[in-house]
Parts: sequence; structure tokens; C-alpha cells
Amino acid sequence: MRVDTDDFARPCGCGKEHHIDVQEILIEEGAIEALEEAMNDGFLKEYISPLLICDTNTYKVTEEIMEEIYDRCQVIVLEAEGLHADNYAVEIVENNMEEDIDLILAVGAGTIHDISRYLAYQYKIPFISVPTAASVDGFVSTVAAMTWDGLKKTMPAAAPMAVFADTNIFAKAPKRLNASGVSDLLGKYICLADWKIAHLLTGEYYCEYVVELEERALKTVRSCLRSIAAGDEESCEKLMYALVLSGLAMQMVGNSRPASCAEHHMSHLWEMEVINGHLDALHGEKVSVGMVLVLREYKRIARAIRQGRCYVKPYEAQDEALLEETFGKKGLLDGIRKENEPELLKQISPQRLEYCLDEIADIIEELPDEESLLHMLDKAGAKSSVYDIGLSSDIIPLSLRLSPYVRRRLSFLRISKMLQIKGE
Repeated sequence: MRVDTDDFARPCGCGKEHHIDVQEILIEEGAIEALEEAMNDGFLKEYISPLLICDTNTYKVTEEIMEEIYDRCQVIVLEAEGLHADNYAVEIVENNMEEDIDLILAVGAGTIHDISRYLAYQYKIPFISVPTAASVDGFVSTVAAMTWDGLKKTMPAAAPMAVFADTNIFAKAPKRLNASGVSDLLGKYICLADWKIAHLLTGEYYCEYVVELEERALKTVRSCLRSIAAGDEESCEKLMYALVLSGLAMQMVGNSRPASCAEHHMSHLWEMEVINGHLDALHGEKVSVGMVLVLREYKRIARAIRQGRCYVKPYEAQDEALLEETFGKKGLLDGIRKENEPELLKQISPQRLEYCLDEIADIIEELPDEESLLHMLDKAGAKSSVYDIGLSSDIIPLSLRLSPYVRRRLSFLRISKMLQIKGE
């Protein structure tokens, strides 16, 4: 399928004219042939010094089908084992890339794309997305989720000029990667609720059309969970389409607000390894586990609101000692403090929060119940428990308490620091 990006770049009821940088999105068998044609005789032929970035795994699965493209590019193959989107990986590429590079091809999944989009932005050169698995929604994003000197950061990055997603490549990816893509999408339940609640309390910018796009992506994936898990090619194309839709939603807003909030903050906290050791888990797997924990907490608070057991208290900096103890020992305290200045909760008056409690409960009650969500994850073969990703249940209370500080973004999990629940 060819996605017409002009459909998304238009004046909107939210008052903003949405801008889309990506010119072409192709999701189908034979997309690599279309990329070859574009490089030989089409809109990419003007680029004479392309750099192709991949890892050892994606090189193995693409070297034959992309042989002609590899032959005409400078190729940097990063070691897949232990590869992260961080300043070390960026440094490896920078130390090996030729000076006259005028185009970057990202051949891989989330990590390769974050590295490539960051470099494309830094060097002001275009990049082309060649997804090798339907594992994340960041292929057309304008931000890169990076670990920089130990801190998780959302860095400004370039959107791809075009996406060439070849079903012959991504539909054959390990099923675990497809399940991770489903997990990343199902996480939108939480982040969209967080966005609605933040808008309700603070008037933060909010776009109904962008929310509808994310909801369309969710609906698309929910309709074929079992067949995605089975590796059905048409269903894997639908998953890739849904992931691209979510990425376009981020482009339209200019940041990751429509696609990432409390559920991702849990994942980012675990990736920083300040309260846990290294986890052999994919990004989406950590997101789905974080999503389940956050959903459980939100439903608990909603029940307390309905039962009249939830009380608002003024904001107070109650976690300072815990932040010092947790992030200080890793040398990350200054970075965490800067990330959280000025404190978001100071924007919220206790009176406004009190007034909005019932409406907040309405928003939370629209979320799937935990049993339904676990059933969706199970159908997709996705992770749902801390034990699935190598954590124990002991870490849950600390994760819920600390994760809101990983990003300066208003989630209901952060807002809950102004709530007190009686009778528990």
C-alpha cells in the first residue's frame, strides 16, 4: 500500500496547520525494487554519496535482497549484540562515516532508526527509512529516543524523506519483534488518556484529529492480533501501517506526546538501570509491562474517586531524598533535576484538580479493563508481566513512584502525587 501523506498535512480544527516531512511511504512486497528505481532514475538519483547504517542482524537478512543498494553505498554495520541508541553508537558511526555523505539509509528497526535520524538531523542531510521489522512506531518520528551519558532523552531528529517497507523483509522478522510492535501500539491507551487529562487540567495543546489517528492505528491492530502473531503477511502489513500512522501523529504534533507518556516512562526508567540490572527485553516489551502496571494503578485511583476516598493535596516535593538516593549514586541527579525544571505539578491548582476528579475518572473508565488488555497481549504473544522481562514484583511500587521523573511530561501518574487515597 502507498500512504498518501498529503492527507495528513492540512489545516486542522485544533488551530494548527500540521506539517508532514515524509514525502513517500510504501508498505508492500517489492518496496526495495521501488527504492532501487528511486536511487537509479527517480527522486533519489541526485544523491551520490549515500551512507547505509545497519546492524549485524539486519545486514544478514537484507544483504541479498538489497545487494544492488549495498554496492552503491558506504555501509556501516554495527554489532547488534548490546547495541543501543546512545552517544557511543553515534560516535562509532561518526568516526567511520565519509565526509561527503549526502544521504543516510536506515536499514533496521527502532535502534538503527534512532541513531540514523539523530545523525541526519545533526548533519542536516536527508534519510530514508527501510524498516526490517514492525517493532516500533518511530520510523517516521521527528524525535529520537536516546540514552545520552546514562540519561534517557528525547532528542530532536529528522523525519525520513521516504519509507520503503518491504513485506518480504519485515513480515519474516522474528515474531517477538512483531509482538513488540503490537505492545508499542497498545501503549497508546495510556498515553492518550494522559494527554486528555493534562489538557483538561492545564489547557495543554490537544488535537482531536491526531487522537483519532492513534485510535485508528489501535483499531487496525486489534482487528488482527492472532494473525499478526502467526506471521500472516497481510496482517503484518496492517501492523506496519498502524505503526507508521502513529509516527505521522507525532510528526503532526512535532513531538512524541500522542504516542508516549506514563507507560513509556516506566520503560525508560528500567532502561536507565538505576533500580534494576540490565534487562534482555525489547522496547515494546517493556512498554507493555509498564502499560499494565500503570493501567492497574489508574483503575485503582478511579475506583477511589467514585467511592469518595480520593482527596487532593497541594503539591510538595516529596521525593527529593529518593531521587538523590536513586539517581545520585549513578551520577545522574543533576540531569534528572534539569529534566524536571520547572516542576510541572506547580501548573495545577488543587482546586482545579478537585473539580476535575470525576471527569478524570470518566477518562480512566473508558480504558480497557485489565483482563481485556491482558487478553489482547496474550493473543499477540506479547509480554505483560514484570516476570516476563526479568524483573520481580518488588520493583513495582518504586517504578510507579520514580518513573514520572524520567521525562518532563505531564502524566496522570505524576498528577497522582497530589492525591491521597483513604482506606487502603
